[in-house]
Amino acid sequence: MDTQHDNALPPALAGIPAPVPPSGVVHLVIPHTSRFTVVGNHLAQHADLSLVAIGVGVHIQSLPAGTEVGIKALAARFPEGEVKIARALRELEAHGYLSRTRVRLTKGRVATRTVFCNQPGAVLRGGVVPVVGPAVRSTAPAPTLVREHAHVPEPVPEPTAVPEEPQPVPEPVPVPEAARPPVRLPLRTAPTQPRRPLPHPQTLTPELRQAASAFLADLRRHAEELVLSEEGVEELVPGVAAWLERDATTDVIRRALTADLPKPLKHPARLLRHRLTALLPPPLPGVHDLAQPCRAPVTPFQTCDGCERAFRSHDPGHCRDCRAQYWEAA
Repeated sequence: MDTQHDNALPPALAGIPAPVPPSGVVHLVIPHTSRFTVVGNHLAQHADLSLVAIGVGVHIQSLPAGTEVGIKALAARFPEGEVKIARALRELEAHGYLSRTRVRLTKGRVATRTVFCNQPGAVLRGGVVPVVGPAVRSTAPAPTLVREHAHVPEPVPEPTAVPEEPQPVPEPVPVPEAARPPVRLPLRTAPTQPRRPLPHPQTLTPELRQAASAFLADLRRHAEELVLSEEGVEELVPGVAAWLERDATTDVIRRALTADLPKPLKHPARLLRHRLTALLPPPLPGVHDLAQPCRAPVTPFQTCDGCERAFRSHDPGHCRDCRAQYWEAA
């Protein structure tokens, strides 16, 4: 038996004026007479903003002036979390909808002033920004709003609907855009680890220095990306000398430094410094380190003179059982 679900929309769809699209969304437009916000399609249908950023932008635009819209305040209101909300606010800043500046208050206090612009494109075209004032809630009938922003047929408003008296709108005062530069929040990054020092040989002899310098200058013959300056060669000489001191051949060092080079290679000296440090082989073990470990002395087997059983002892004679019998007889 099929389960019936109560649905109030199908009866209301009959009142939608034709033509009705064969597929896709169908707009059921009910006129707003109060508590609505005009949102431009440039924000609601922005091609580069994420859905979270569009939702945060619409929410901020619908709030009255003076409402807290910081990361923690929005995270307490919505389940997305501080990371997603912070990313959404940075997106709105990058596209001109949001501006956050640090201002100094009385008694040395510092606060963040947040300004939301509902039409950043108009600001760019006019070169001025409007004065910061209270949020304006439109009370005009919904048919004009729907025709301008949603592109659906205009519904006939109810004759008894009386719109509320609109609030006064402050006159825009031209203010240079450079007077309130946007403030970018720093990205949260993991703390950088200190760079490991370049290895050095125990003694940098003139022979080692000459061999390492010639090896580094010759690298560009084997990999044209590894063109080093004289200063870069001089800096990397101790690292190559440390490899040579540990009996690494030039072929081994060359393969370690030229294998799988990134494309393009912007900083060859930094790459070589990293590989000389991270891939440094350990010193070769000596002859005594490779010798077989000495085994503990093993007690040899002896044949018992009485029962001819084998037993371990350094001296020939009788086993433990035979010695016990001889002691009892004695």
